[in-house]
Amino acid sequence: MSLSNIFNVAGSGMNAQSIRLNTTASNIANAEASSASADTTYRGRHPVFASVQAAMLNGGNALYSEDQSAVGVRVDGIVESQAPLQPRYEPESPNADEDGYVYYPNINVVEEMTNMISASRSFQVNVEVMNSAKQMVQRVLTLGQ
Repeated sequence: MSLSNIFNVAGSGMNAQSIRLNTTASNIANAEASSASADTTYRGRHPVFASVQAAMLNGGNALYSEDQSAVGVRVDGIVESQAPLQPRYEPESPNADEDGYVYYPNINVVEEMTNMISASRSFQVNVEVMNSAKQMVQRVLTLGQ
């Protein structure tokens, strides 16, 4: 495996975790956003990741491939959670429907904070991988002196 592949894999992981952090922050920011109808209520969003292994699936070895995009993580998209919304009986709220219910997002803030910590740690691990690879390159360059 070439060192450039290591940088590509770690970089794609950092990009994926950055997107995960952004969607988690968006979910936390909208956790208490109420609405008068279930159709207009914010729903939690989550990124969908896929590992890129096209050459390996075709019988090749992606780790030694010349295609620099052959390995890593790809964000396939961001999906909305299908968990049920949280209707609350609040007839005095300006967002209440005709029955007095206000709809809140299907977001568990504790779960989102756990996701945020996990994404942050994953990002940090990818940074450490890049730093280790950089140190290895620097040491290899000093061997020739």
